[in-house]
Amino acid sequence: MKTIYRYISAIAAGTLLVFGATSCENWLEEEAYDFISPNEIEDSDDGANQWLTGAYSKLLSMFNSNNFPFIWEYDCDYMTGPSWAFGTYGAGNFQGNTMVNAMWEDGYALIHRCNSAMYYVGQMQNVSERVRTAINGELKCLKAWTYFQLVRGYGAIPLRKESISETGDRHVPRSDVKDVYAYIIELLQDAEKECYKNTDAGYVEGHVTQGTAAGLLAKVYATMASGAMPEGSQIWVYGGKPYSEVAGVKAYTEPQKLYYSTHNVEGLEGLDYKEYYKLAYEKAEQVINGEYGSYSLVPFDSIWGMSNSTGPEFLWTLQPDASDTRYCESFSYHLCGILDANGYIFDGLWHGQRDHWYKMVESKDLRVKEGIRHIWKRGWTYEVENKIGAYYPDTAEYREKVENKEAPYNDDWTYVSKQFDTYYIAYTTKYLERSDDTNTHGDCPYPLLRFADIKLIYAEAYAEVNGTSDGKALAALNDVRSRSEATPLSLSGDGNVSDIVEFRSAVLRERSIEFAFEGDRRWDLLRYGIYVDVMNAIGGSDELGVYKTRAERHRLFPIPSSELDTNDSITENNPGWS
Repeated sequence: MKTIYRYISAIAAGTLLVFGATSCENWLEEEAYDFISPNEIEDSDDGANQWLTGAYSKLLSMFNSNNFPFIWEYDCDYMTGPSWAFGTYGAGNFQGNTMVNAMWEDGYALIHRCNSAMYYVGQMQNVSERVRTAINGELKCLKAWTYFQLVRGYGAIPLRKESISETGDRHVPRSDVKDVYAYIIELLQDAEKECYKNTDAGYVEGHVTQGTAAGLLAKVYATMASGAMPEGSQIWVYGGKPYSEVAGVKAYTEPQKLYYSTHNVEGLEGLDYKEYYKLAYEKAEQVINGEYGSYSLVPFDSIWGMSNSTGPEFLWTLQPDASDTRYCESFSYHLCGILDANGYIFDGLWHGQRDHWYKMVESKDLRVKEGIRHIWKRGWTYEVENKIGAYYPDTAEYREKVENKEAPYNDDWTYVSKQFDTYYIAYTTKYLERSDDTNTHGDCPYPLLRFADIKLIYAEAYAEVNGTSDGKALAALNDVRSRSEATPLSLSGDGNVSDIVEFRSAVLRERSIEFAFEGDRRWDLLRYGIYVDVMNAIGGSDELGVYKTRAERHRLFPIPSSELDTNDSITENNPGWS
């Protein structure tokens, strides 16, 4: 995917105009700038793959703006930064928001690309059957992944199973949530058989595989199961008010273990949650056992970096291309900053995890010891002239390192750590490696599905069905923890997780640590129905002034006006939105 074939809009001009009316003018303009018609594409394996590339190119183009992956990141309890960097979306103002609109509009644009590609590849006479089958499987997986984002974000949504060039119908009603999930499952069950494995000769790095489809299917099952869990099931989350204030003096608090009652996800009520959890752990186990390709938990120091991005840890990774502004990424600029000629950060490095998140992780855990940046230098005039750098966190452990001039604090700079400063944040090191860290146009890989996720899905799902006593669920959970040198959990002694509430909560906590900066946290809170309660437990704004208060309407995004104004089959928005 680093080498993009010529950009394919893959739509005849008339079809383009019809579909543009169903989505948005921005999408129409984006699609039109590099147009070739279907009859210009060769009837061959290469031509069929051009249609597939047209679909992947849409996915890549979604990440060259500030919308992705931040639509998944900003609205959760643990991410923070300067309030201006979070904007109206980070404050919960979803109506008419560009990020919310982009998730819908870009999602349906990607689905349309997939539908069109499936249609035109299906018309070809000179495509080998294995290539045709694999292409259809990949397109189905891409569609399923996109519908999975949309149904979690918007609830009941239109199912566009065929391209508008086939149906001619742009007025499609919303389908029930259960029907959307049934279609996602159908697509993934096909894709897990039709795609290449990552061990097959036809596999292309960065493309979805049988393992991707099967792993995503396990995640879909687990999402449905947790969303249908009996009302009032208990789960705890570390959180609460970020600081106390006495006589105008602020002091950070320790995160508290707060218990919550789960709520059903609207549309998933009445499902047999244990049946879906059983499906989840059985599918995850198949992936773990190698039935869909070769995947494993790699050593911690081998996870991140461009050379590792298609290794056995990753079931699917986005592979941006910095040489083409249409297919580069910008998230690494925001999360890791860009450097000047002296190697100092002169822009970016704005978003990170809150102090509560950092404090709930053991200091020896490599996910904070190595996975969080503990030193940086900004290229601001005052800091450079006075040689003042920054460190995080302001704890006795790191103060001692700074005072004793231990590496990497052993140069002629002075390092300070100011609590409640705008940039007192736990910054990630996951996305530091790029071809050029002086450019906002990056090529840092982004994980869309990791093997650690499959391990934790197995742990969660197996425990919900079979309990914890046989140790199988705990072993999977500890596999992820041990890789990061975290203390293994146990079924006895202090802090044991033999009780299902404790185990369920421990897995949710583990997910928040393992997948920080990977776009999962908001969805995890939503699938248990505790998102509003957890956000409101912060008590308004977090340490840096990002507004976190949420209402019931925030469980679902508002449907963009571009859809409401042009799709006569949708007559009302989600509750609480106009």
